[in-house]
Amino acid sequence: MIGNIVAGFYAASVPPFSGTVDYLVVAGGGGGGGGNSGSGEGGGGAGGLRSTVTATGGGGSLETALSLSAGTNYTVTVGAGGAGIAKGSNSVFSTITSSGGGTRDVGLGNGGSGSGASGNQTNQGTGTANQGFAGGTGNASFAGGTGGGGAGSAGVAVTNANGTNGGTGVAVSISGSSVTYAGGGGGSGNSGFGSTGGTGGSSIGGNGAAQTGNATNGTVNTGSGGGGARNGAGQTVGNGGSGIVILKYLNGIITIGAGLTGSTIPSGGYQITTITAGTGNVSWA
Repeated sequence: MIGNIVAGFYAASVPPFSGTVDYLVVAGGGGGGGGNSGSGEGGGGAGGLRSTVTATGGGGSLETALSLSAGTNYTVTVGAGGAGIAKGSNSVFSTITSSGGGTRDVGLGNGGSGSGASGNQTNQGTGTANQGFAGGTGNASFAGGTGGGGAGSAGVAVTNANGTNGGTGVAVSISGSSVTYAGGGGGSGNSGFGSTGGTGGSSIGGNGAAQTGNATNGTVNTGSGGGGARNGAGQTVGNGGSGIVILKYLNGIITIGAGLTGSTIPSGGYQITTITAGTGNVSWA
């Protein structure tokens, strides 16, 4: 009885849900490209980034907060990062969808941000408007792979046998502090002696492999791309980082449904709900 009274008092003391929800929706980053033992490979593109706070992806204007209703279920999906040579998965909140990052494989280069180009080719992927940028421009005269695009800038164009850097991410302060999301993966160097791999964008994208060694993964829950590698030469390709969904709202009590992993904290007079994995529904009272 005492427990019910306390719970009832708490619920009664919280003002009703305001109905207005700001959001950050970041999709999963694309896995790094993989290829033959000679040419470099492109880095994975970052997952698309859509936001109503601080900045959004692709150089676009801030989006508009959603007007939602208490007692209604709204779908949330946190996109997984692409494993190896695979595209990242979309992230969703209600009517908002961010597109998974591209990977350097046939038909999979375009995404929220595009994948980098493989060595000796100009096959970089394109980004999605207001979500992210294209991968770095390839050049048929060189054999280094280019960096994947990020939410803040395109991957770096290639000029020699070395892999180039991934595009930068975007810093967003929806959680109460500034955090950078959605950096592109670095491209790998070719098989030439001493070639180097590119660095992942904003230090959250995966690094591309050098002549020897392996690529690294994009950072978890940032939607960053994985580093490229010459997997035909036995190198390991970097995985894309998983995405994230963060919600900011005044008042109300949120229910995070089964299938989702998340938590809620107060910050600056708002409630901040961070969802890091899964698919399910949220609702407010």
